[in-house]
Amino acid sequence: MATSRPGSAVIGYNVQTAVDAKHHLIVAHEVTNDSSDRSQLSKMALASREAMGTPDLQVLADRGYYNGVELKVCQDERVAAYVPKPMTSNAKAAGRYDKTDFIYIARDDEYQCPSGQRAIHRFTTDERGLQIHIYWSSACPGCSQRNQCTTSKYRRIRRWEHEDVMDAVQQRLDREPDAMKVRWRTIEHVFGTLKHWMGSTHFLTRGLQNVASEMSLHVLAYNFKRVLSILGFERTKKAMQLLGT
Repeated sequence: MATSRPGSAVIGYNVQTAVDAKHHLIVAHEVTNDSSDRSQLSKMALASREAMGTPDLQVLADRGYYNGVELKVCQDERVAAYVPKPMTSNAKAAGRYDKTDFIYIARDDEYQCPSGQRAIHRFTTDERGLQIHIYWSSACPGCSQRNQCTTSKYRRIRRWEHEDVMDAVQQRLDREPDAMKVRWRTIEHVFGTLKHWMGSTHFLTRGLQNVASEMSLHVLAYNFKRVLSILGFERTKKAMQLLGT
């Protein structure tokens, strides 16, 4: 599996796990050798919805899952995603205005900049299959705040054609400020328990198919112990007897 260092790799696996927030049962999981989580959100969300049999699903994930295309799939499938946006703005790190300081005016398809000027749509470009709209204001060269805004002659603002989806995710998070705390206390406990059971060597097998089988056994054991804890031995026994008939 590739690592963050260019040209390097490790013998390892990326385990995707979805846990329900009420009972902390693992409802879906998958073992991949993709080093990034960015393309996993919608797949795990839809697998979870199918497993739980619920039409209305809220999915909480960390910043590593933030991906516009994945968020769009979730919206199209009527899955409410809560995923915080990664803070990777070079402008903000350098003390300049960040994109969040520019207000998008949907009815005019324009941005209002911190100095009150309007950045209008100039052209659209295709970037790896995504349609990106480019905006800037003619007032940039003479703006008294240009040094706080950009190192170039014009401050160019980029907007994906479906960026309203990402705006909706942010608005959803703003309304639920404790969403990430719920995510943390739901999934992190499960991963901590599994890693404790597995020990420092983690997986004992090698090869994607073998590791997937090994992970399924861990998930089965975890869920079985969880059900025993929730229902108790006798109720679990009766439930299993009913399933067997």
